Amino acid sequence: MDLPRPTALDLPLPDPLPEDVAELFAKCQDKLGLIPNVLVAYAHRPEKLRAFSLMYNDLMLAPSGLSKLEREMIAVAVSAENRCWYCLVAHGAAVRELSGDPALGEAMAFNHRYAPLDARQRAMVDFAVKMTRASAEIAEEDRARLREHGLSDADIWDLAAVAGFFNMSNRMASATGMLPNPEYHWRGRD
Repeated sequence: MDLPRPTALDLPLPDPLPEDVAELFAKCQDKLGLIPNVLVAYAHRPEKLRAFSLMYNDLMLAPSGLSKLEREMIAVAVSAENRCWYCLVAHGAAVRELSGDPALGEAMAFNHRYAPLDARQRAMVDFAVKMTRASAEIAEEDRARLREHGLSDADIWDLAAVAGFFNMSNRMASATGMLPNPEYHWRGRD
């Protein structure tokens, strides 16, 4: 499989790809029309790709009191705070697609404070940004504010897990010079 180099690092893929990795790539190509560069980057160590994919799928796709759009909004707000080009492009596209609102994706990427969010979404995004900037300063009043907007304790856990995952992912993407797939730039702009 001829894939572009997704990072500034020279990390050759196993040849041949393990069967499960080849199946994951085929599924992505079929469903998304591309293989996300983050998956290609992790594939140089298939065991790390498997762990990353399991965590991502659990946090972003599994049942939760947070909608898929809300989870993507958290990803974008965290990525904006961390100035992670890869995740801003990839997850900004997801916000545009899930919301049907290209302006929302742009506002979330540039400055979430200008995004037309409802009170619940605003509380979630503010919490994720505070967690990104100064997690040690999170206090009971921050969690109480989320509860006032209808989040359960399980929802707060999910919010924190998504924000934590993207803080890690942002740092990996930035440190390795990860390039977003060009296709993401155009998604959700119709």
